[in-house]
Amino acid sequence: MLRMSKLADYGTVIMTAMARDPDAVHSASSIAAATGVAIPTVSKVLKILTRGGMVESLRGTNGGYLLPRPPERITLAEVIAAVDGPIGVTECSTLPGLCVQEAACAVRANWQKVNRVICEALQQVTLADMAGPTLRAVDISAIRARSIPSGRAGATQLSRKTTDGGHA
Repeated sequence: MLRMSKLADYGTVIMTAMARDPDAVHSASSIAAATGVAIPTVSKVLKILTRGGMVESLRGTNGGYLLPRPPERITLAEVIAAVDGPIGVTECSTLPGLCVQEAACAVRANWQKVNRVICEALQQVTLADMAGPTLRAVDISAIRARSIPSGRAGATQLSRKTTDGGHA
């Protein structure tokens, strides 16, 4: 199963909570109360997000965390990459040289295409979308047209999952 890390998942939850009140300075404890994520975990994720430039940290009595840009300009791809590093469904999808089979691998190019589709779909979803009542459908038709040959069962499954309210 393809899955992002639990910390990246928490990062999207935390940043979505912040996006619901984007101009406010948020404390770790207020985010923990709003999300149900334990304060130590919220603090850890906020430190990671700060290092990744996804949130800004303010010190002092009125300190806390705030979004550096409007929620409409922060994508899920950015949040996940800030926590987990480059998005990759396989080792060879992101950085060359990580897999010993890479030079002779018959499926590497196809995995890289799949990885691009996933990344492009995540780049279309913003924190504003996540903070809204319903996630808008992700339009992958242009991505699919150039990345995955039509007529394959996998392409049909991916299309259904991303355009009819399923997960991208």
